Amino acid sequence: MTRLRVAACQLNPVVGDLEGNVSRVLTALETAEAAGADLAVFPELAITGYPPEDLLLKPQFVEDNLEALEKVASHTGRCAAVVGFVDRERDLHNAAAVCAHGAVQGRYHKGVLPNYGVFDEQRYFTAGAPLSSLFLIGGVRCGVSICEDVWSPTGPVAEQAAGGAEVVVNLNASPYHAGRIHERERMLATRAADASCALVYVNQVGGQDELVFDGASMVFDDSGRLITRAAQFAEAVLVVDLDVRPTFRQRLLDPRGRNNAPLLPAHIVTEHAAENDDRCQPEPSDLLHPLDEVYEALVVGTRDYVTKNGFADVVVGLSGGIDSSLVAAVATDALGAEHVHGVSMPSRFSSEGSSTDAEALAENLKIDYFPIAIEAAHAALIEMLAPSFEDKAEDVTEENLQSRIRGTLLMALSNKHGWLVLATGNKSEMAVGYSTLYGDTAGGFALLKDVPKTMVRRLCARVNERAGEEVVPEAVITKAPTAELRAGQRDEDSLPPYEVLDPILEGYVEDDLTAGELVRAGFDADQVGEVVWLVDRAEYKRRQSPPGVRVTPKAFGKDRRVPITNHYRS
Repeated sequence: MTRLRVAACQLNPVVGDLEGNVSRVLTALETAEAAGADLAVFPELAITGYPPEDLLLKPQFVEDNLEALEKVASHTGRCAAVVGFVDRERDLHNAAAVCAHGAVQGRYHKGVLPNYGVFDEQRYFTAGAPLSSLFLIGGVRCGVSICEDVWSPTGPVAEQAAGGAEVVVNLNASPYHAGRIHERERMLATRAADASCALVYVNQVGGQDELVFDGASMVFDDSGRLITRAAQFAEAVLVVDLDVRPTFRQRLLDPRGRNNAPLLPAHIVTEHAAENDDRCQPEPSDLLHPLDEVYEALVVGTRDYVTKNGFADVVVGLSGGIDSSLVAAVATDALGAEHVHGVSMPSRFSSEGSSTDAEALAENLKIDYFPIAIEAAHAALIEMLAPSFEDKAEDVTEENLQSRIRGTLLMALSNKHGWLVLATGNKSEMAVGYSTLYGDTAGGFALLKDVPKTMVRRLCARVNERAGEEVVPEAVITKAPTAELRAGQRDEDSLPPYEVLDPILEGYVEDDLTAGELVRAGFDADQVGEVVWLVDRAEYKRRQSPPGVRVTPKAFGKDRRVPITNHYRS
């Protein structure tokens, strides 16, 4: 039996930070070498960060990335490092380099380029030819693949296994959405079992604009059994011993032809595995509770967006409502209470309970809090506009003025103090346009942009449950949703109840069902017609909204690209 010690290096790279990414890779490589690893595997495009998007159109960026790879390679020794980078031949390739003994020993070009959802790799890359050779690392025949390659049941992983691979490593930058980990684990177990080949899946972590990468790197044996799994949403160097069984090796090399595929040659990197006296096989990390998983994605996405873009502090408009309460709680966990500033901006229509709930939340979170009343500005604007509004009845115009005053105040605080404004709108509101352009849509980051209203409520309840005390005031969770822009206003005056609205939105936005299909699925025809009309006409608002964390299979932005000028109605 050959025992190969593998280090799955789950890192949080920064797009475009080539020097910093090299440092992250080398630091993890030192940890792997100190642990006696034969092989260290890094995420997809670890050198450039993922996704680099149109940076790839800059020839100097590609050249600098190649120089960064050479720096990594020059620091390698006996432990082989498989590192993601951008390769340049006649075309660009999403690639992996096998580095050891101070040099690049070989390269692999991604064979299956995803071009759906948030992915548009065919815009930048050319698919690679099938791998013509394997790599002998620690005496084990290893194949290399990248992300989407492993999702194809007849793709590169199957081809490499048929060609004699005993272990296949798979470099990933696989974005998160709720429940994604279970899909991945089932697929990877199936792929390993079908290929009769151990599989090392390494994913990156961290936030990049609206995408969040959840890590959870996994290692499977040749029967598809999960050996170990790294934690979700945290950097890690997961070291594990893989036992390559003699019977399996004999089957691959059986001269009687039980494996009829031609054996691929193997480039020799290291002929013998390191002799480690200890056995390294950590237990798989526990998976997070489904709500905790979403919450942690919001925390990581917010922290990385804020800090990677050079901010330290954020400001949140605290209305006493459930959305701003969750935003403040997430921001506090992401950045620390000392970096979160809550502002209450009551108007003539704000209830006393809203102000006291906002203040109680701030006290519970221990964040900075101060009120700025908007009545003077609101009255002044109404007076200024009176001649232009003569003979016009009050309507949504006067309501939106209040929201825009609040947006102006938040942006003024941002300019003066250097705080990033966190918008508080949720996916349900953004879907139907229940928001004010240049008002509550104003901000640098909308962290609830992909979180439906009903999930916001569940997440707030979960915050309290985990804390074992009331962090979000119970009154905030139980009160009827209202924007408080006119007397007695309730969200249900303008929208179906969120318990009805959110399932319709899920079907129309995420599942691409038509109105007719939704009605046939049992939804009320009038409500479906109203919701579909609201979603379609609000595209212009969403196009102008700030980015936010993606937590569902289809978020507004990269995932869903609908024309603003659009006369199609289903």
